Formats: sequence, structure tokens, C-alpha cells
Amino acid sequence: MSRLASGVTLVTAHDPEEGVSGEDVGMTATAFLSVSLEPPMVLISVREGSRMDELLERQPLWAASVLSESQRHIAGRFAMRGRISDRLLFEDVPYYRGDVSGAPLLGGALAVLECHTAQRLQAGDHTLVVAHALTARTPSTAGRPLTYFRGRYHQLG
Repeated sequence: MSRLASGVTLVTAHDPEEGVSGEDVGMTATAFLSVSLEPPMVLISVREGSRMDELLERQPLWAASVLSESQRHIAGRFAMRGRISDRLLFEDVPYYRGDVSGAPLLGGALAVLECHTAQRLQAGDHTLVVAHALTARTPSTAGRPLTYFRGRYHQLG
């Protein structure tokens, strides 16, 4: 499957149960796709038992930011295993909160969506999360997508 090129997305959610004012959580996803146009639905695949999997099991609202090629450093940061706390990961990343989800949406992303989980399916060592896209915007019309191919980030062209 490393021969299948894919886009790169930052999936985010706000965990209201963590700390006094909650905590933002994020993960890089290369398994993100459109499922339906009517109604608008998307799917992400998250590693079973991961922080994001556990959060999305109890928090149905989340967001996705489709990364541009200039956001490669963000993709790498949120994909690290054994990484530092999510609070520190967001520290110098430009973002704003989604009106519906309260989740971070990245400034400079090619597209941003706010989602509500409709269904969770176990698939091997991953959970497939199918969600309704509640909002979808294309804040940045310039730029090209960040892609992932053969275990590395790439630019088109």
C-alpha cells in the first residue's frame, strides 16, 4: 500500500474532559476520504487504542484540515510516535477554532471540515470513523496539496 499516493490531513478534536479548560488533540492522517456527497460524509482511519481513537469514541465532534505542501512540518510533527504532549504540538501552529466543533482548524490549509461521527467500525488494528461533514470551506485557494507516497511526504509536480 506504500505505492498508493494519498493526501495528508490533520485531524483535530477538543477534549473538554482534559484539564481545566480542556485540551486540543491532533493526528496526521493519510487515510481520509470522501464517502458521500448527499449527505456530505467523510471517513478517517485511526489506530485502535490511540489517543485520537479513544477521544473520538466519546467526542463526536472533530475537524479535518487538508494540508498544503508548505505544511509538511506540521504533518511530521503530529505523526511522531512517542511524541510530546498535544498542548506543546499546537503551541506555534497557526489555527482558529471551528464554530461547530470547537476543534482547531489550521490557517493556510487547502480545505477545512467540521464533522460529527455517524458510525465507528473496527477494521483490523484500526477504527474507521464515518462522519457527516457539518461545514466545509476552502480558505486557501492558492497552494498545492501535500502528498504521502512510499513512506515519505512529497509535493506534486
